[in-house]
Amino acid sequence: MRFVVTGGAGFVGSHTVAALARAGHEVVIVDDLRSGRIAFAQGHPLVRGDVADPAVLAAAFADHGPIDGVLHFAGSIEVARSVREPVAFYRDNVAGSVAVIAAAIGHRARAFVFSSSAAVYGEPAQVPIPIDSVLAPVNPYGRGKAMVEQVLADAAPAHSLSWAALRYFNAAGASPDGCLGESHDPETHLIPLAIAAGARHRPPLELFGTDYPTPDGTCVRDYVHVCDLADAHVLAVEALLDGAPSGPANLGTGTGHSNRAVIATVGRAMGRPVPHVETGRRAGDPAELVADPSQFMARTGWAPRRSQLATIVTDAWEWHRADWQALGSIGSP
Repeated sequence: MRFVVTGGAGFVGSHTVAALARAGHEVVIVDDLRSGRIAFAQGHPLVRGDVADPAVLAAAFADHGPIDGVLHFAGSIEVARSVREPVAFYRDNVAGSVAVIAAAIGHRARAFVFSSSAAVYGEPAQVPIPIDSVLAPVNPYGRGKAMVEQVLADAAPAHSLSWAALRYFNAAGASPDGCLGESHDPETHLIPLAIAAGARHRPPLELFGTDYPTPDGTCVRDYVHVCDLADAHVLAVEALLDGAPSGPANLGTGTGHSNRAVIATVGRAMGRPVPHVETGRRAGDPAELVADPSQFMARTGWAPRRSQLATIVTDAWEWHRADWQALGSIGSP
């Protein structure tokens, strides 16, 4: 099978490209490299440009077709920016996604897998969060993801397009072979921020909120290894092409870890404490976000294999350390 992967030079996208290749599929990447790395394209055909540009999409679909399916990762991920610049954010994440959906339909792709998010749930009424929970996003990032899911739900019956919206929780880690990792600018995710603070590449980490109704007072999140996420995307698109029903799915482990636990785990992996300062709650942070992934597991046989917190953190630290060494900027103990 041949797939277009938008954002395939980014974090989750690049790991999914590697997983698709291991499964014997051909891949064409579309990425403007604003947040991706050209090395993360791993030698696959790369069409460089904005997914909202019809000429860029035509170059991917028409010049490399026929295309069996699309895996759509391209978009902005910084929640705070979505609040500061909602129009620009909706342009990137909603208008860009609609353009990719239209191109998939126009070029007769049969399956579409969308990189969605647990942010569509907002403040959950139940934890672990079942797949049929009410969608109540609290920021433009989450609302944009929910909008694109609705576009897919409306487009599917009209255009015979099978689709999956994979709502993942906290993607983290790096490929254990050291080739791929997480590199965002700005970085907003806890594990790479904690690693950077521990390596003295940034000021002490800010620990937002210590008075939540959780066992240690800090937020609890469900961390899933990026390699497990990549495997889930391959299973999802293959299942759609085999006739599986369309719809959303939760991707997580069903187990949460507190911010304090993450910081302590990073410290153990690095062999040094992570400097951090406690501060007040950050607006819009739910106390606990943990997935109920049972439906997707039952349908596809997927099970996280590398999503133990210590494994996630160790893989991330090893990748960052090697990356900094390559750049000549490794931190001091």
